[in-house]
Amino acid sequence: MHHSILQNNRLFMGMNPEEIDTALNALNARDQTFEKGETILHAGGQTDCVCIVIYGSVTIENNDMWGNRTILNMIASNDFFAETYAILKKETLMVDAVANEQSAILFLRIGSLLEGGFEPEPWSSKLVRNLLMISAHKNLMLSRRSFHISPKTARGRIMAYLNSVSLKKHSRTFDIPFDRQQMADYLNLERTALSKELGRMKQEQIIDFQKNHFKILP
Repeated sequence: MHHSILQNNRLFMGMNPEEIDTALNALNARDQTFEKGETILHAGGQTDCVCIVIYGSVTIENNDMWGNRTILNMIASNDFFAETYAILKKETLMVDAVANEQSAILFLRIGSLLEGGFEPEPWSSKLVRNLLMISAHKNLMLSRRSFHISPKTARGRIMAYLNSVSLKKHSRTFDIPFDRQQMADYLNLERTALSKELGRMKQEQIIDFQKNHFKILP
């Protein structure tokens, strides 16, 4: 089941094909396809599954009672989400996971791994180790977002975000995973305010861009 993708997935790092098969069977793996805009996990619910994006992409977002949306993260193909809720399976989901396009999701009942129902095996030890590393990386990601939205001005937030992407890509030229509305939601800005500020920064030759392709000018 999706071996070519899973062998390169961080959750299965260090596992051979036989161990992956054993893990998938033990964790009751199942996959499901979602259309663009369809909600995969709902805020207010619970889950004991970690979700792997086989193809497509997913936004992790907060939608409040007044219709305001804040995008917290974009999950690309071969990445995953909900691992924290899967481990703490009685915790109520505070976010929605929404298909950004037609997407196939693989659900794994990670929660069952921590119930003591498995004899220690190489695959389970590797999975727990990988989960620990993943959790550490996700904590860093959340810290980065707090830096992105802490500036008070639109320009400050844009520069903080683009600078962090540039550092991660080791290049002044890069693509971002967001369209304009998603970028505005991620930075907690109105789309019109974001577009106006991007236009000013381009005119002042601070940045150049075409759609989601950006260049930080010297």
